[in-house]
Amino acid sequence: MDRSDVIAEGRRILALEARAIAALDARLGDDFAEACALVAGANGRIITCGIGKSGHIARKLAGTLTSTGTPATFLHPVEALHGDLGIVGSDDVAILISKSGRSEELAGLIGYLNRLHVPIVALVGASESQLTGHATVVLDCSVEEEACPMDLAPTSSSTAALAMGDALAVTVLQLKGFTPEDFAQFHPGGALGRRLTVRVRDVMQAEHYPSLSASANMRDAIAPLAKMRGTVAIVDDEGRLTGVVTAGDLTRLMERDEGFLDRSVLDVMTRDPRTASADELGAAAASRMEAHGIMALPVVTGEGHLQGMVHLHDLMRAGAV
Repeated sequence: MDRSDVIAEGRRILALEARAIAALDARLGDDFAEACALVAGANGRIITCGIGKSGHIARKLAGTLTSTGTPATFLHPVEALHGDLGIVGSDDVAILISKSGRSEELAGLIGYLNRLHVPIVALVGASESQLTGHATVVLDCSVEEEACPMDLAPTSSSTAALAMGDALAVTVLQLKGFTPEDFAQFHPGGALGRRLTVRVRDVMQAEHYPSLSASANMRDAIAPLAKMRGTVAIVDDEGRLTGVVTAGDLTRLMERDEGFLDRSVLDVMTRDPRTASADELGAAAASRMEAHGIMALPVVTGEGHLQGMVHLHDLMRAGAV
């Protein structure tokens, strides 16, 4: 294969797997809603199980469920028959993943789950099989063909099962009202944890933060702009935010007006600027800054009173971005 053939083959595989996922959409219906209700309403744990590539997908699904507020455990079907069945309780719900639905390793586990009256959600690639016959709910993850040119190695089928598992897990977290704050509790370490815990109030500059009154001119703004990294808030007599002046505003004014120092800040400021609240996530404020190309946001109360300023660089240093 030359270089162009290699690229073409990669594109063929991606297109085939994308079609496999897209085909799931037409099959999603009441069975999916029932599966989500079973998982969300489980009083015990979610037991995920599969063999081979399906086992890898089952492990990933257990991790996704656990990290989003639904305790889940992966159970290897062979180890299950040699003592590990003890982790399964009657309040649990099982999610079994299999391309063929005929795996010998799953047979003993299915019988045990049925005797214990544990509901089974089957993610399966065969419409009729031992697994589908004993499952409470069946989610059809069948594919027309594998991306493997010999149509043997699980590729499209494992991708479809992975996508269906994600659809199940993400829908369940919404059914359970799982919030970003809940997510942060399960991810306290690392960059992700910081993004979900750092609030604007943690990094905003509030002490001795200068602002200008509506009577100020641009001469009055020069020192505060230099001190406060290019953004100064304009407030009314009661301390409510009326606008902001930036270093960019000053530069543009200098280019077109020789008497710029005597201009009122009211002539230059941005009225109704974008703002932040002290209690919001720093990541949300940073996202707003990046989307609109600004470096700082005034922090205001619900009544519009100025509390301080939050800068993008401070949010970045705090790990909120």
